[in-house]
Amino acid sequence: MKIYDLAVIGAGPGGYVAAIHAAKSGLKVALVEKNKVGGACYNVGCIPSKIMLEHSKLVQEIRRGTDWGVTVPTINIDFPKLMQRKDKVVEELLHNIETFVEKAQITMYRGEASVSRDRKVTVDDDVFEAKHVILATGSGPFVPPFKGIETASYYTTDTFFGIQELPKELTIVGGGVIAIEMAFALAPMGTKVTVLNHSKDILQTEEPDARPIIKEKMEQLGIKLVTDFAFEEIKGNEIHTSIGVFKYDNLLFATGRRPNTKIAEALELQMDGRLIWTNNHYETSIPGIFAIGDLVGGFQLAHSASAEGIHAVDYMLGKQPRVINQMEIPRCVYTHPEIATFGMLEHEAPTDAIVTKMYLPTNPKALLEGNTQGFMKFVASPEGDIYGACVVGDGATEMINAMLAAKVAGGSVKDLARMIFPHPTVSEHIGDAASAVFGKAIHL
Repeated sequence: MKIYDLAVIGAGPGGYVAAIHAAKSGLKVALVEKNKVGGACYNVGCIPSKIMLEHSKLVQEIRRGTDWGVTVPTINIDFPKLMQRKDKVVEELLHNIETFVEKAQITMYRGEASVSRDRKVTVDDDVFEAKHVILATGSGPFVPPFKGIETASYYTTDTFFGIQELPKELTIVGGGVIAIEMAFALAPMGTKVTVLNHSKDILQTEEPDARPIIKEKMEQLGIKLVTDFAFEEIKGNEIHTSIGVFKYDNLLFATGRRPNTKIAEALELQMDGRLIWTNNHYETSIPGIFAIGDLVGGFQLAHSASAEGIHAVDYMLGKQPRVINQMEIPRCVYTHPEIATFGMLEHEAPTDAIVTKMYLPTNPKALLEGNTQGFMKFVASPEGDIYGACVVGDGATEMINAMLAAKVAGGSVKDLARMIFPHPTVSEHIGDAASAVFGKAIHL
């Protein structure tokens, strides 16, 4: 029987990264995947959704050019061709992952795995042992058990990205990141989008000051947002609520995800609600078996899962890695404008925290680009320690990295205020927002 140093179950962003890191650290590694490598993120999640958002962003750029004087007579959407491009990009990324795995000399097993408490792994007719196991089986879309749901025809994020025709109408149930991103992906291309969110507000895990900006942009794009109601039942193509009946032609449930814990249940691992319990190094209640990503607590984000996988491997190797600080994990929303955040939000900070906000209309580069919806925000101690930060604007998910780098490196807003940023750039507002903590901002 073959014996590996590590068996990784699941080849998503957490699993394949952990496997490659382990192999490059000298371990003999087996990687098991029952579907495609890349997991939900690459196949039915963040990558295809961001590709579609780029398509819609391009349409908005063309329309903005018309407002500036660069006239485009008509915008014709060849949706099947756009989806072909989506498929091509995804296929190239998956090919890259396969190549990286092969180059790392990892043994790949295709099929559904079962794992015993003594770390014996079975994949169809193959059986092998592993000194350590990482469970990285991800999550699946959650559809609420509404009365009458069995009468409805609907999409989830696992099925939606296979569409080949641009929907004339789309009703999205949900108000979180996935729901709002999908509204932004379809509406600019001509789909009449309705978002039904029973809560009082959207994006409730994100920066509160960003929500009015996003809702204003949704209104500009013709997205109908309905909030603060109770779902009652679904009757065919009708959604009955406490405030009325909503008919739909195409229905998408974007109501969160639930961890795939079937393999954990067979192992009788200690659970923490729906999640697998782990210690700070992602080791489960069975020594030698680890769990990462959507299976455990923390942010359900691809980059978080990758970091957890690397951490778990380093812990196995006895490197005593520093516990991952949730305050140092960036959170991104790829709407137009984007939202990027890390650390504490304003309402989570100590009462003596200093909060500064620099609005983009005062930034020359943002103004000349026409990207003035948004701001940069620091939440800091009176001494300048960075509690958290947020950028709302075009390119926010890239700009947040400079602010986060300062925090991770042990720096403060003083260090960012001392930096000489190139002019004109939108990122120079980072330095000004940092100076604002001490009342020395130029453009405020």
